[in-house]
Amino acid sequence: MNVTSYELGLEGLDALQGVDALCLFVGEDDRPLPGSAGYVDWRLCGALSRILQSGFFVGAQDDSLLLPTDGRFSVPRIFVIGLGRRQALDVSSLGEALANAARVLAKAKVEGVALEVPGVGKLEDAARASALNDKFLPAFKGQRVAVLADKELARRLPGRKG
Repeated sequence: MNVTSYELGLEGLDALQGVDALCLFVGEDDRPLPGSAGYVDWRLCGALSRILQSGFFVGAQDDSLLLPTDGRFSVPRIFVIGLGRRQALDVSSLGEALANAARVLAKAKVEGVALEVPGVGKLEDAARASALNDKFLPAFKGQRVAVLADKELARRLPGRKG
């Protein structure tokens, strides 16, 4: 499996290549939306925020949502995975969320995905990289994973190429 990293932000999202999906993680208590979810919501003119406000998707653990990008990103579809309460995020719940995301993406036959590993500022980079390696990568059936990350997390990525 090819694991690469891209800078977290709009520049990194615009540079994505070789992936057919973007996977975002949203917590029930994420208002405003942090990280990649916030950048994507901004580019989609608040579409994700409107869905959250409507209550159709709230970010509860095991919630999932599929959105089109309407050409605003190089990837055609966005999968949004619920984290539960981000304030309660720990290594165990991060692993569960990543494993759930991998199952959802496998069912959708995603070949290449870009994602940001949740837990910035709450969990250590080593724990986040380990959760990606131990819970997401073994369950993801695609060939390419692009991680949106800062330089420190990118340095810790397993099997990183690029």
